[in-house]
Amino acid sequence: MPFETTFPRRAWVEIDLAALERNLGKIKAALPGHVRYVAVVKADAYGHGMGQTVARFLQCGVDCFAVANVREGADVRELGSGADILVLGATLPEEMPWLVEYDLTAALSSEAEAEALEELGRKTGRRLPVHIKVDTGMGRMGVWHAAAGELVARVLASEWLQLRGIFTHFSSADSDAEFTAEQRRLFLGVVELIPSRAREDLLIHADNSAGLETFAADGGFNAVRVGLLQYGLPPRAGSLLERLHPEPVLSFYSRIGLVKNLPAGTSISYNRTCRLERDARVAVVTAGYGDGVPISLSNRGQVLVRGKRCPILGRVTMDQTVIDVTAVPEVAPGDVVTWIGSRDGATIAVGEFCAWSGNIPWEVFCSITKRVDRVYRTLRIQ
Repeated sequence: MPFETTFPRRAWVEIDLAALERNLGKIKAALPGHVRYVAVVKADAYGHGMGQTVARFLQCGVDCFAVANVREGADVRELGSGADILVLGATLPEEMPWLVEYDLTAALSSEAEAEALEELGRKTGRRLPVHIKVDTGMGRMGVWHAAAGELVARVLASEWLQLRGIFTHFSSADSDAEFTAEQRRLFLGVVELIPSRAREDLLIHADNSAGLETFAADGGFNAVRVGLLQYGLPPRAGSLLERLHPEPVLSFYSRIGLVKNLPAGTSISYNRTCRLERDARVAVVTAGYGDGVPISLSNRGQVLVRGKRCPILGRVTMDQTVIDVTAVPEVAPGDVVTWIGSRDGATIAVGEFCAWSGNIPWEVFCSITKRVDRVYRTLRIQ
């Protein structure tokens, strides 16, 4: 057998594909019938692995995929998707031919981008699909809302561009309802500039997982972009979307590499930020920031070992982390350490992990590095 298939895992994540499928089904069932589902799978499906997860999205019948860049779009297309694939980020000049090669839809934020795509259309003899991105207050991608009418008119009049959609992005949908409402108002003002006949077949979208809480099915929108919710997390604690009961999809584990006894007064890890106040039994865990364990967990976070919580001692290092296992006298090298997930009747949820580290779930998922194996579980639990 190949060496890598038998080598023991030091750190790994488990992806529950059955839970993912159930989440997708719940989301689809909760959306009004005319609202189309845009599945956000950028950043390797939020660190869950695009190759394994896209098939589940296709089985669920999502209407469109959203990716960050052309390379990600090409990956989705090569996985066998025949759905529309929207590139949310700016397309670099040298990337534009790949839009044609992989039948991808570009997001336009400027007249200059429209001009470059028109020239590409002329050269290839293809009418290129585009969505117009409108900046309503995010200050990132998109044409500024006050100038959006000119870009809309240009695209509608173009022989080489086909307007397939128009969208914006909420900056604070999970924290500022008033500003989100203002962004909606500005965006809908731009949408109204599009003649009703031209508007009939457009994908009109603004809402992400957080925005779904205030989504109005009759408010002129016919699509939603869903990201974090698919992977089992409402965008914030107490979210109205918790009524969907999304299931966590990702768990993060590693192992105990070494167990030893140390006397009171011993300092732990780099820069001696922790000093033992009593004799302690400590364990060295086979994962560190090189695997995606945030250094901000130093002296703050906890892990699970044999169902018991064990505090992190000292600074998290690149490949190893020291924990206090005095309360787990039976601990031994090789034991499983849970960073995120459930094991032996105990749980550390992503939200708790984020509270200790000062991170957000998006960053936590995307920061788990490539040297951490992805293990996919497909057992369906009814």
